[in-house]
Amino acid sequence: MLLDEHHRVRQARLHIVEFRGFERFIQGRPYWEVPVMVQRLCGICPVSHHLAAAKALDHVVGAVRLTATADAVRRLMHYGQILQSHALHFFYLASPDLVLGFASEVGRRNLVGVLADYPDLARHGILLRKFGQEIIRITAGKRVHGTGAIAGGVNKAVTAAERDLVRAAVPETLAWAEAGVDLIAALHARDPDTYARFGTVRSNLLSMVGHDGELDLYDGVLRARDADGALIFDGVAAVDYHARLRENVRSWSYMKFPFIEALGPDDGWYKVGPLARLQNCDRIGTPRAEAARQRWLATSPGRIMHAPLGFHWARMIELLHAAEVIAELLDAPALLGDRLTTSGPRATSGVGIIEAPRGTLIHHYEVDAQDLVTMCNLIVSTTHNNQAMNEAIRQVAREHLDGHEPTEGLLNHIEVAIRAFDPCLSCATHALGKMPLAIEVIDATGAVVGRRVRDGEHLA
Repeated sequence: MLLDEHHRVRQARLHIVEFRGFERFIQGRPYWEVPVMVQRLCGICPVSHHLAAAKALDHVVGAVRLTATADAVRRLMHYGQILQSHALHFFYLASPDLVLGFASEVGRRNLVGVLADYPDLARHGILLRKFGQEIIRITAGKRVHGTGAIAGGVNKAVTAAERDLVRAAVPETLAWAEAGVDLIAALHARDPDTYARFGTVRSNLLSMVGHDGELDLYDGVLRARDADGALIFDGVAAVDYHARLRENVRSWSYMKFPFIEALGPDDGWYKVGPLARLQNCDRIGTPRAEAARQRWLATSPGRIMHAPLGFHWARMIELLHAAEVIAELLDAPALLGDRLTTSGPRATSGVGIIEAPRGTLIHHYEVDAQDLVTMCNLIVSTTHNNQAMNEAIRQVAREHLDGHEPTEGLLNHIEVAIRAFDPCLSCATHALGKMPLAIEVIDATGAVVGRRVRDGEHLA
């Protein structure tokens, strides 16, 4: 936290000290290894990286249009990932803050605490995640780090027995998903001012939408809006992403800072993820989720919602949408077909974009004549939200830190603001409410005037 000469919070810098380096060490590897390798970027959303890489490399093998079966299997895999990841985030990570309170005792602020006070809520969250993981298993081969998607299609068919096994759980899954939407709506209604104000910063919005403007989390075109909802660009094909988006770097973080080129680095930053997606699309194509979206939009008529806590409501609507899409795909005859791959004239580059649980995910590769990767550029969902998270933390700090020493309460409020974005960092994978976090307060002269550290077990 950087203070000004009046000891007010001037700037917040979220330092991410983890380093991956995948863009470099993938270079020189055969392209067909990439969809499996890039999954190791993440233990929560490996399916998203798996599919984004496969989509990019479809272009390299000339697979302009996949077979109907390959398209259905990949979509089923992706919506299974969306469902299990959203369930993990809301029920395991966010619900302790929301149902037990931001200031509740840290030892209770976890899934075990929720299980004690709200056993049905915790149980439904666990079973929703299990359902999503079963969808991934029957399409990718296993629940984590599967190998189902390959350049040009998929390498595993779904059998009728596998389909029937998961289809039997669809009615309960839909009911639990709708109950989750009702729960977060009730929490908002109980304290609308906090949900509207906590960490709120205005920004542009970016997401992929279907070619017809409908919400599509697997394929489509890029669309961006400004903070008031006016279109900045629309209909941008994946291959043209770099003509609209640029990436900036800063000396104090390993994370890049993407921005919309037409607006520049100072004004062109944006949010991605559920909050952006549900306001960027024209409609949702499944009836229950669209009805839920309309109720959500009615809470802010004519205005774009920017509050980070709004991510949770939007995330639960997307979970319901994923359950509906899965139900449709399980009934589709194409799912059980046997034409799994296709190919065509070779190319030397490819771009794959997908809407991962946390937001827009871009994979871009170039391949030489020996089939080796010569260039890799990844813009992951959390990177898109980098500046927005910094701004949200600054808002929370201004309200809770100004004139005070860093405390456990401040640490938790900042944790709540970060977690609303569901970042794919260690803070999103922490357990039992013990997120490692350090805050340094630096005055206008550059001197450290306050420091608070929580290493996951202790507060110093």
